Amino acid sequence: MATSRAARTAGAGTVLGYLESKKNLAGCACGVAGLGLSIAGVAGTYWPAVVAGLYGAGALIAPPDVAEKPEPPDLREELGVLREDFARLREYLDAVELPPAAGGELGELLELYGALLHPGWVAEVLAGDAESVHVLSRAIRRDLPDCVDAYNRARWWNRLTPGTESPERHLERQLSVLFDEAERLTAALRDADARRQQTQTTYLEDRGRS
Repeated sequence: MATSRAARTAGAGTVLGYLESKKNLAGCACGVAGLGLSIAGVAGTYWPAVVAGLYGAGALIAPPDVAEKPEPPDLREELGVLREDFARLREYLDAVELPPAAGGELGELLELYGALLHPGWVAEVLAGDAESVHVLSRAIRRDLPDCVDAYNRARWWNRLTPGTESPERHLERQLSVLFDEAERLTAALRDADARRQQTQTTYLEDRGRS
C-alpha cells in the first residue's frame, strides 16, 4: 500500500513537472496557434490533427528544462555544528578512565582539534577546504569515539581472558595514527594559507609594475 501511494505521488509529481515545463508551454503555444488557424478555416476538417501536430512540433523544438545547480554547503555552518559535537565528545572523554600514556596523547590530539576549530582566521582557512572539514569531522564524530569505545570493551574482555594483546597498546597506536593525520591536515592548511599569501604578494607586485 505504501509503495503504491509513493508511486502515485511520484507519478503526480512527474505530470505536474511536465505541465510546468518549457516543452509543454511551447507545445501549448503552438497548439493555440493551430486552433486559431482551424477557427479561420485554414485546417478544415483536419483541425484536430493540425492542433496536435503543432503541439508536438512545439514541444519537440523547445529547449529542455535545466535543473538549478545546487548551492554548495556552507562549511562555516558545518564547523559550528562540529564545534558542538566536539564539546560533547570532550565531556564524554572526561568521564572515561584512560591509561596515562594514552591520556597524554589524547590531550595533545584534543588540543590540536580545538585549535583548528577555534573561531577565527584558522577556522576560516579550514572552512575553505571541504576535504579537510570532512577529515576533521570524521575523526571527531566517528574515529576517536570508536577508538575509546573499543578500548573500554576490550579492557572488560581482557579481565576475563588475560594474556591477550594489551588494549592500552592498541589505543595508543590508534591515537598516534589520528594525531599524525591531524598534523598532516594542519600542515596542508598552513601550506594553502602560504600559497594565498604568495598569490597576494604576486598580485601587488604585478600591480606595482603596471
